Amino acid sequence: MSHGYFITGTDTNIGKSIVAASLIHAMAQRGLKVAGMKPVSTGCFETENGLRNEDAELMMKYSNVELSYETVNPYAYLPPVSPHLAAKKVGQRIELDKITRIFSGISQVSDCVIVEGVGGWLVPLNDTETVEDLAVAMQLPLIVVIGTRLGCINHAMLTIDRIQKTGLEVAGWVANIMDRNIDYLPDVIDSLRLRISAPLVGIIPPYRMINPERAADHLSIQRILEDSSLLAV
Repeated sequence: MSHGYFITGTDTNIGKSIVAASLIHAMAQRGLKVAGMKPVSTGCFETENGLRNEDAELMMKYSNVELSYETVNPYAYLPPVSPHLAAKKVGQRIELDKITRIFSGISQVSDCVIVEGVGGWLVPLNDTETVEDLAVAMQLPLIVVIGTRLGCINHAMLTIDRIQKTGLEVAGWVANIMDRNIDYLPDVIDSLRLRISAPLVGIIPPYRMINPERAADHLSIQRILEDSSLLAV
């Protein structure tokens, strides 16, 4: 059985992609065969090869498992809207079974698969299913990215409480400092530590132009590996 992590966040544009790519980079540096997967993306751009998504391309750049773009990002849409709306616009329905089948294939050629969600935890994927349903179908431990800005404690607790009700494991959380001027920043992070039982695995500073290599320096990758069986791979 392959291993992996599902990266979710407290909102959209919260730093999931940089955390996902950083994990891929750091694990690959430790000799693991690591693949990235972005099952659903919106806000894509047109190329001669079809629609492409920046987050998916970033994950592919740092992965050391060769996969086609369509395998990494099976559902890609042009408008930057909720996935269920983008899919409906082109007469398509996002199917979780298709995603899990592709994930299973990636798992067979990888030691670890880092899966990045889309938007927040309850973003609709079709008329009846959400990102939560996708995560439950994949049965991966979660890493929650929390953007530290006004309101983040409430957003974090609502997200993690909902995740825990599914029975999925929260393997850790990352504080992404989105606003360096937020009042009482150290106290906000301490408040999150107090309320979240899962370990804090990193605090990403508010660099203007951060890349996965720099961000990985601020993640406790060893702690994540030690809490899994990946070290035995």
